Amino acid sequence: MYKHILIPTDGSAVADKAVEAGIEFAREAQAQVTLFTAVAEYEVPTAGELMSRRASSLSAHEELSRRKADAILGPAQSRARAAGVACDTDFVLDDRPYHAIIEAAKRHGCDAIFMSTHARQGLAKLWYGSETVEVLEHSDIPTLVYR
Repeated sequence: MYKHILIPTDGSAVADKAVEAGIEFAREAQAQVTLFTAVAEYEVPTAGELMSRRASSLSAHEELSRRKADAILGPAQSRARAAGVACDTDFVLDDRPYHAIIEAAKRHGCDAIFMSTHARQGLAKLWYGSETVEVLEHSDIPTLVYR
């Protein structure tokens, strides 16, 4: 069975349910997990932002991103450890979460990805797209989708 499972999360309620289910799946499989999130990349400030001094520096963005990732991953890591599941965390700055998820799974040597789907339909599906669908389309790593 699976030995190392990547569990990506964006911190949403839907993703949180998949984190819980993924931790339980890993516990039953006696697998370790890597909890992962992708945070938006730094945007170069506009001239107006620079002139009004509302621009954020790259280092400030990186620090804010680290705190955001810690706020998302920390509670999930605590739950995994409480369940007796070996757990690491990781995050990257990437505006393409599906790409970041696939790369993280490869980087950590994961043999499965366990993730949620928001199950959007209609206009919301067209507007927001689906990171889960993108992972399924672009990855050759087995992906379990929790709905």
